Amino acid sequence: MSGIGNIQVYTGDGKGKTSAALGLAWRAIGQGLKVFMVQFLKAPETSGEQFVAEAFAPSFVLKPVGRKGFIRRRGCEPLDYLMAQGGLEEARDALLSGEYDVVILDEVNVAVHFGLIEPEAVLELMDAKPENVELVLTGRYAHPAIIERADSVIEVKKIKHPFDLGVKAREGIEY
Repeated sequence: MSGIGNIQVYTGDGKGKTSAALGLAWRAIGQGLKVFMVQFLKAPETSGEQFVAEAFAPSFVLKPVGRKGFIRRRGCEPLDYLMAQGGLEEARDALLSGEYDVVILDEVNVAVHFGLIEPEAVLELMDAKPENVELVLTGRYAHPAIIERADSVIEVKKIKHPFDLGVKAREGIEY
């Protein structure tokens, strides 16, 4: 990547934060850059982007680090903490490896909100970011200190969504 990489945050209660990060990833890949994405709180083989990731290899590496089901329903368990910490370490390794131009931490804000990752650990990662790497953090509930430290913060706001009427998430559209 030529130039200085920024830190971007996509947050808010609207749909499209992961999609925005993936749009950035596809543009980067199209320009010959390499992208590494950690998906916190998402189990392997549960989202559409995971199924197409191999088609973009080796320019795109996607690592889901979560279990099936929603934490809000089952509560946080020790395995959730271990998986989130492991994902943060994988992200740090990728960020500092010199191999990737863009590193995306998908749903990291939610992992912080649930207490699976300390905000200070994310802030340390942000501070460690090499100058030429773009770092993207997604998820609702972005911590105020993360917002403050970022170069760009986009809030995705829901106006209305079929989910509010009881429509379940649709395969290929919401996941």
